[in-house]
Amino acid sequence: MRNEVRLATALVLSVAAAANARTMTGIAMDSTISDHRIIYFGKGEDQSTDSAAILIQKFYEDQFRHFQDPLAPYFLFMSRDNNLAMGIGGVVRMRGYLDWGGSIDSPAFAPYLIPMQKDPGRSRYLGTSPAGTALFFRVLGMNKKLGRYQLYIEANFNGYEARDFRLKKAYGQINDFTIGYTNSTFSDPGALPPAVDAAGPNAKMTATAVLVRWLHEFHNRRWAVAASVESPTNQIDTQKDITARVSQYIPDIAAFGQFAWGEGESSYIRLAGIVRNHPYRDLIEQKNHNVTGWGLQLSGKWHPEDHFTFYGAFNGGKGYASLGGDWLMGKYDLVGRPSEPGRMYAPGAVGGYAAVQYNLNPSMLFSATWGATRYLPEHDCPCDEYKTGMYIAVNYFWYLTPRICCAAELDLGRRGNMDGRSAWARRAQILAQFSF
Repeated sequence: MRNEVRLATALVLSVAAAANARTMTGIAMDSTISDHRIIYFGKGEDQSTDSAAILIQKFYEDQFRHFQDPLAPYFLFMSRDNNLAMGIGGVVRMRGYLDWGGSIDSPAFAPYLIPMQKDPGRSRYLGTSPAGTALFFRVLGMNKKLGRYQLYIEANFNGYEARDFRLKKAYGQINDFTIGYTNSTFSDPGALPPAVDAAGPNAKMTATAVLVRWLHEFHNRRWAVAASVESPTNQIDTQKDITARVSQYIPDIAAFGQFAWGEGESSYIRLAGIVRNHPYRDLIEQKNHNVTGWGLQLSGKWHPEDHFTFYGAFNGGKGYASLGGDWLMGKYDLVGRPSEPGRMYAPGAVGGYAAVQYNLNPSMLFSATWGATRYLPEHDCPCDEYKTGMYIAVNYFWYLTPRICCAAELDLGRRGNMDGRSAWARRAQILAQFSF
């Protein structure tokens, strides 16, 4: 117990001493790191306070960490030789939301789902959801032969009616290599702004895949490069008796380069790319074809001064739509070419978002986000086909303790169709969140 008290006291004092030099986000993270119970095992003396703090910090050192990801477990098991740390933790989230002036038939606020014809029987809707509630297990260790390694498993209640327990991540890391089911290298969760809604900006790339990734940091973690081979999935708009799906056999190839700066390299800019293969069968000519899809994304986060944080991303490409955003809800990786029955192509799409976060103090923050998407097919589409989406969110988060949070958010969305018609949706949401 004395070691836990020493750890908490030392970290709190260091935070107070550096308050004027640290960003609000950094101070909040230090407070979170100090909020742990440590149980030591093995032979020898207990670790020093600094060693324990450094080991806890490694739970948060992740190039793909998102604002909504669970905190390190409150109860941590650590070896006295500083070679192993493990914990079982989770987060409980409860959301309530109210739609008015028309409602979206989903717990997630996505402009793609905005109905063009208002339903008089659903002009207002009150909903609740435990989606995002999660359990996870993590092991961090050091082996004399293998070096540093990590094992991670996370499952969320995001299935049927947000109550089915489904695997979200399961991977292992050994030094620079990651093998398992986790965020695509093309995604950038760290550049996503705070959000109460589970969907977030309508242009975000959120794909997960079984992959093998190499990620290396150098020059004191200021530079990072990564490349991966990822299991392929796609969404193809086939036509009965004209085109059909074909089993995929070529993996996606993704990579990124990143430059970071500022305290703890908390600001960064990242350029990512992905190349994909989309096979299909022409049922008229009885032939199989392959179409190459690709995507590029420029993303990042910037701390210009203690209280402000800016987030942003812009992406575009052809045949990359199933990797996230509004397009994930349609079939836009491959579509039919009307002028050539039996032939398909990868349509274009572009999207992006920008956000600003203001920390009133380490436990209170405001943020505002604007996002937009546009579908760019090469042929004339039906009048009711999706063309554009716009997303606006303003929210407030209050951390009563490092592990208990309340939040509120206002969402505004607009869907535009190919015929020029558009429709709006509005939502107010509240959140109660508990981490352990």
